[in-house]
Amino acid sequence: MSTTQEWVMIGGEGPESYNQNSSYQAYIYFGCVSGPNTFVAVQNIIDAVEEKYKKETGQNPVDNIEFQVLINDFTNNNFNTLFQALPASRRYYSAGVPGSFFERVLPKNIFHIGVINYAFHFTSKIPKGITDGDSPSWNRDMHCTGFNEAVKKAYLDQYSADTKDLLDARVEEIVSGGLMLLFGSCLRDGDKISETS
Repeated sequence: MSTTQEWVMIGGEGPESYNQNSSYQAYIYFGCVSGPNTFVAVQNIIDAVEEKYKKETGQNPVDNIEFQVLINDFTNNNFNTLFQALPASRRYYSAGVPGSFFERVLPKNIFHIGVINYAFHFTSKIPKGITDGDSPSWNRDMHCTGFNEAVKKAYLDQYSADTKDLLDARVEEIVSGGLMLLFGSCLRDGDKISETS
């Protein structure tokens, strides 16, 4: 395993923390951050599995199914704040799994349902040349809008390599017949975010 630079949301309870500024996206967000959104997504998945179990078996899922929820994020994420926010009424066991999701973080064949929500667009590192002022792929701006083809290619190459690494890792970790959900936003090639609504 390698150690790479890590980018995480602002932890804790302060006025700039993710926990204090994330309620507007609670209905769609899953990921280990220091706020409550992780638990909303977890409960939605558990509710769906329990409902399907009850429909198919006629039995009460609370009496027959136990859930283990593994929550993954970088090692410098504030897991303490996250675990302090665990819902008292939860019907699952939970554990933190530190590490980059671009690498294996779990043993083989360990999980049945995995979710990456609005984190799939990150890259594991800044592409080569992006920060070098003498490189054709130097990106002097913070955002990737109006950039040249070399910048586009550098990010596309990095994203492609990262996507392969991420999916290869999940293939090892997921059980046969498991479900992997990837949620995020994207634009078609050539569309600018400033021209969308």
